[in-house]
Amino acid sequence: MKRFYYAGILAFLVPLLSIISLAHAVPGERFRVTRVHDGDTVSIRVSGFAKLPLKTEKVRLIGIDTPELNQGPWGRQAKRQLKKLMSESDWIVNVEFGVEQRDKYGRLLAYLWGKDGKMINERMLESGYAALFTIPPNVKYAERFIAAQKRAESLRAGIWKNGGLRESPYEWRERHPRL
Repeated sequence: MKRFYYAGILAFLVPLLSIISLAHAVPGERFRVTRVHDGDTVSIRVSGFAKLPLKTEKVRLIGIDTPELNQGPWGRQAKRQLKKLMSESDWIVNVEFGVEQRDKYGRLLAYLWGKDGKMINERMLESGYAALFTIPPNVKYAERFIAAQKRAESLRAGIWKNGGLRESPYEWRERHPRL
């Protein structure tokens, strides 16, 4: 009987502690990236009480959109670029949450900062593997992102080079729902 009692308490406390740890996360708090899903989504390890790892959370990078993995070679290249940036940061990032902290899919919305102090969202735009995609109220760095994309376009980097991506990641998703 005691075993069920303790299991019930744990079943209640573990999710509560993970929510509390996220609610008190300050901009710039460090997290370990555990997986790169595609060019604009990663998973981070979230710790709770006493910094014990409780679970992972998906994080969608604010302000950018990258080609889907099945959108030609560009999706795979965007994922490879984000993995490279994570590797350069030893898979540890500082996380700055957006005004709106979750999207309709339950993913956290954030700006990620590498150990070099540069914003990873912006670097994805500068490298030409992401396109600008801002959704209010998460527009804090919109001007920086516009400038970063203009630099990539002028250098014809990544998806902006001749023969590059023919339609934006957003347009492609609209035409190919749930592929």
